[in-house]
Amino acid sequence: MKSNMRPESLMMTHGYKPELSEGAVKPPIFQTSTFVFKTAEEGKAFFEVAYGLREKAKNEELGLIYSRINNPNLEILEDRLCLWDKADKCAVFESGMSAISTVLLEFLKPGDVLLYSLPTYGGTDHFINHFLKDIGIHSIGFRPDQTKEEVIELLIESGYSDKLAMIYIETPANPTNELIDIAMCREIADRFGTQDKKVYLACDNTYMGPIWSSPLDHGSDLVIYSATKYIGGHSDLIAGAVLGNEEVMQRVRVLRTFLGNMASPHTCWLLLRSLETLKVRMEQQARNAQKIAQFLENHPMVSKLHYLGCLDRDSRSYEIYKRQYSAPGAMIAFEIKGGEAGAFSFLNKLNLIKLAVSLGSTESLVQHPATMTHTGLCPELKQKIGITEGLVRLSVGVEHFEDLINDISMALEASQQERQTKCFAVELN
Repeated sequence: MKSNMRPESLMMTHGYKPELSEGAVKPPIFQTSTFVFKTAEEGKAFFEVAYGLREKAKNEELGLIYSRINNPNLEILEDRLCLWDKADKCAVFESGMSAISTVLLEFLKPGDVLLYSLPTYGGTDHFINHFLKDIGIHSIGFRPDQTKEEVIELLIESGYSDKLAMIYIETPANPTNELIDIAMCREIADRFGTQDKKVYLACDNTYMGPIWSSPLDHGSDLVIYSATKYIGGHSDLIAGAVLGNEEVMQRVRVLRTFLGNMASPHTCWLLLRSLETLKVRMEQQARNAQKIAQFLENHPMVSKLHYLGCLDRDSRSYEIYKRQYSAPGAMIAFEIKGGEAGAFSFLNKLNLIKLAVSLGSTESLVQHPATMTHTGLCPELKQKIGITEGLVRLSVGVEHFEDLINDISMALEASQQERQTKCFAVELN
């Protein structure tokens, strides 16, 4: 019967047996460092699989070893996360960046080439263009508006196309909501892959997931989340997650074992709590975002709106959106007239919406990408990929949409009045 249930129903019970925990209706926190083996032979078998020395045998039940390797809270959480993306396996990490960096370190080696989409999260961009560069991994960025043929030409002209090992994309892009065609990237990966060397495709799905999109269905080998965001959803934890098939996840999990960057039992317990309300939270956030976007679309202080629900129906982006996503999400970026001064004036006058980085939480959050999350990018690149001085990023929460719109409206009006006053003062001088 359970096999016919939808993920939102299975979030309450999947992977947990109350009889193993004194009948507790919810999993307790297994705050223990180590676990007892029944026999020495059992301990040997568990370690062989955990260290990647052999494949798990059919119907073999793997037991608990040590909380750096596995833990009941970690295992239950990973089982439940697999349901949304229909993945074979999941690995949960202590942060989104630890999930991203572990994937890149596992599938890239010195001399390899990484093809990645622009823009991407500032921390990811820094890791790619500084840490990976320092260890001899070459990176090539491409923009959402480039076609498959243009990206292929970009690779060939670089002289490194035979070294391509991974394509890393973030779609929708942070912070501009621009879309990358996952199927197109799969075709490019296959174009440069060989029988001896597969080119892997990894997709950061933090902005949309796992409710509104499933990148594995469109050809991605790995899907990555900052679980701090929608999955956690309450601004009270830091975590990351990676999902994929057995082959890739065995590699990711083995490296995680030796890096020691898995999430703690308490963090996993909090994430299990959050999974029970994930769908209802995200649906409410999406409804609110649609109302706010309608308000912003024709506002005189907004020069450009970046929201998936307002795409030109004749555009390539709209075609990608309809194919890859089931909803426009709850992330909005918009450019305020007056550049940085106009954006700062608006941000400083908000009351209900909090000025803070992060996204996907129950409370609405707003920030200024050019000077905050993406401050490490050079000015020329920011301008090229649309991270302007007037751009603000809004993560819509679950508050009443009318209160959110009133807060935005009053802040925009105050910012407009301040701008007009300054312009008048300049004219007088």
